[in-house]
Amino acid sequence: MTATLLLTDPLFLQHDAGEGHPESPARLRRILQVLARNPVAGTVMAQPRSATDAEILAVHTPAHLDAMEKLGGRFERIDEDTAVSPDSLDAARLAAGAAVQSVEAVMAGRARNAFALVRPPGHHAEPGRAMGFCLYNNVAIAAEAGRRLGAERVLVLDWDVHHGNGTQAAFWGRRDVLYQSVHQFPYYPGSGAAPEVGRGEGQGFTVNCGLPGGNTDADYGMIFEELLLPVAQAYRPDLMLVSAGFDPHRADPIGGMDVTERGFAAMCTAVRKLAEEVSGGKLVLVLEGGYSLEGLSNSVHACIEVLAGRDDSFASGATNADAREALAASREALKPYWASVR
Repeated sequence: MTATLLLTDPLFLQHDAGEGHPESPARLRRILQVLARNPVAGTVMAQPRSATDAEILAVHTPAHLDAMEKLGGRFERIDEDTAVSPDSLDAARLAAGAAVQSVEAVMAGRARNAFALVRPPGHHAEPGRAMGFCLYNNVAIAAEAGRRLGAERVLVLDWDVHHGNGTQAAFWGRRDVLYQSVHQFPYYPGSGAAPEVGRGEGQGFTVNCGLPGGNTDADYGMIFEELLLPVAQAYRPDLMLVSAGFDPHRADPIGGMDVTERGFAAMCTAVRKLAEEVSGGKLVLVLEGGYSLEGLSNSVHACIEVLAGRDDSFASGATNADAREALAASREALKPYWASVR
């Protein structure tokens, strides 16, 4: 059996958004330290290539690419959350390339599945705008690569605590990419309400479930089992991508959720099993947020164990009333489009 591919590079540690910034090199450094201390059998680590202009331009506007390239080699603040250092643009291009290379490997059968361990993250980057720590939208660029490689339907599932406004914007009017997000709401960046379901041909192909905070492994299990997985199964993607943010962890200093590393492992198990059922196992995780060094590194390690073959199940127990209300609102918004949630 082919191995789980882990793609990372020392260049990712050179991106520095400034002293005290939560999206720090220490995040990836801790992940790699945990993997070095406790390697996961059935995985192979490799260095990625950089994304080409054409790959980036499949998602981003030429003006955005030009603006980013002009920041290369500089210290610059883009907005109150987003900044670059001299190596940041090279790191961002390499992060996008790692996501693309992960897709190439799983589509060609060279890897069982893959995890792109990258920074800066990407899911807030809109086609024409960098924001929210993100410069290029790694997972959206990877989705477009999957389409070019023959995947007729691509699923992007986003479990970061923040809504992936950039990914939603990239595919808002399309049905060849289904975007699903479970996130804290209302919260940064303010998007991701249940009625946001897409437009035109893309109506129904954006799925949002915004939770108010304090939600547990059991709550996330309910959202997966009663909303995200039924819609994904009905969609039957040829390739599945995960915007894997670990800021819903209970120890995260930015998020307001109560998820544990075993909760993330259960989410990863669910998507891996669905990928094995409907898409020949073609599954790629791309690292997004997560700012508790311990919570992040342990959760990433747990998900890598799942990619390599371990199974975890969702926690049983009572669910929160506000999570049930959020689920009901999302199901109501999607009823016209998906029989699986009626």
